[in-house]
Amino acid sequence: MPNNYILVVFDSCRYDSFMRARPKTMKKLGKVERRWSYASWTSPSHYNLLIGLMPHLSPKHVYASEYYKKDFLQFNERLGCRDIQFRSLVPRLYLPVFLNETLGYRTHAMVSLPVLNPKTVLNQGFDSYKLMDQHNDMRAMVRQLKFSADRPSFYLLNVGETHYPYALPDEPEDEWPRISGVHGVFKHLDDLVVGGKLRKSKEKFFDDAKMEELRKRQVRAVGYLDKVVEELFDVVPKNTYITITADHGELFGEDGYFGHGPIHHEKVWEVPFVEGKIR
Repeated sequence: MPNNYILVVFDSCRYDSFMRARPKTMKKLGKVERRWSYASWTSPSHYNLLIGLMPHLSPKHVYASEYYKKDFLQFNERLGCRDIQFRSLVPRLYLPVFLNETLGYRTHAMVSLPVLNPKTVLNQGFDSYKLMDQHNDMRAMVRQLKFSADRPSFYLLNVGETHYPYALPDEPEDEWPRISGVHGVFKHLDDLVVGGKLRKSKEKFFDDAKMEELRKRQVRAVGYLDKVVEELFDVVPKNTYITITADHGELFGEDGYFGHGPIHHEKVWEVPFVEGKIR
């Protein structure tokens, strides 16, 4: 039987935040790579992930088409299959549909960010697709994982602890950092494009100390999630392959920017990537 496959996406997690947290459990999957997202905002990035486009290495002196081919063939290892090629996804070009209809997977998604809610176009080919009650509780996702003995399972887990305000599940909301125009993004879809050029202002949240505080909160979130991933390792069957990455990065004041989305800066595109099989 093919492997169970779990794709864990730490929303907004920068590569250097991930590395600064020094995760021990996640590194057991393999070497953590510095990769680049295909998009700088949650929705388009997840669409790319779900058509099989993992964050890329940006190698020099190769044809782009050859890199696509080689990178996509990695799904043979992830799924424990043979002869899976990109054209296998034609005509739908959507990984959950291919896994469900062609390979017989049970397909599930648990998402933290409202822009990925079940009403969106992303919810195709999934047997179940759930927007979590809290935006920042990966542990609740782990507790809901179920696996069948007769069919492999695919899970997409969109994890929100690393997204602004970088809050852990037990942290009271009144202790979250508050930035004018950003706080409350989890209640209003129109507010979920977070980012932009920091204007000259007397407001204290633009100062370096505030940006550093936010950066440290993301690093802390990664450290916390490393413990939750340890719990994930304990509950999945041995024939499970796990990919851990991010949909995009984040800006903490570099060159006058905060956040992500409509920003052209390498720290918005730079993400961690690590994967391997639980044996």
